[in-house]
Amino acid sequence: MDLQKINVKFFAAGSGAVRLTDFIDIFNSWIQSSEGEYYDVADYSHMQAGPGIVLVTHEANIGMDNTGNRLGLLYNRKQPLRASNDEKLEFVFKTALEFCRRIEQEPALKGKIRFQGQEALFLVNDRFLAPNTEETFRAVKPELEGLAEILYGGTEFTLDYNGGVKQRFSVSIKAPRAFEINTLLKNLGSGGDRLIRIGAE
Repeated sequence: MDLQKINVKFFAAGSGAVRLTDFIDIFNSWIQSSEGEYYDVADYSHMQAGPGIVLVTHEANIGMDNTGNRLGLLYNRKQPLRASNDEKLEFVFKTALEFCRRIEQEPALKGKIRFQGQEALFLVNDRFLAPNTEETFRAVKPELEGLAEILYGGTEFTLDYNGGVKQRFSVSIKAPRAFEINTLLKNLGSGGDRLIRIGAE
């Protein structure tokens, strides 16, 4: 399977002091300070347990997502990546973590939000490429296990397939102890950096 349209979500902890709408101004400030990399902000804060606030780019959408009433940073890769599946996973996870770190360090938030590194949600936003079946899970499980082994530095972890015909294919990845975002980025090393040069097809 040629994995594309990979999504990764890391969940927030201690986010009660933060409103979804706070991210409208934050993401707009990112647009203003970028060189055209980011170009729009979509506000879905009126939707209960919905997509939240989304920063739109050509290659990916970055959102503070509240699906399932669980706030978190969702990185939604839209453009194809030319690389092995292992490299794609490493790139998408590292990129998501880099945005988590940027949110944690955002001056406007004053440290009010942190992310729980011990849990991640992996999704494929393409029902044709990755139907939500056990067969798809068996196909991607070895590569997800390889990624999680690196991500958690050899600490044990679990992969839980989330079934359901009406849902996109997704797998919950969990470690039994807390991990800081910086630790996970260190564990992944420079894999994501080298893939930035690969770009989209």
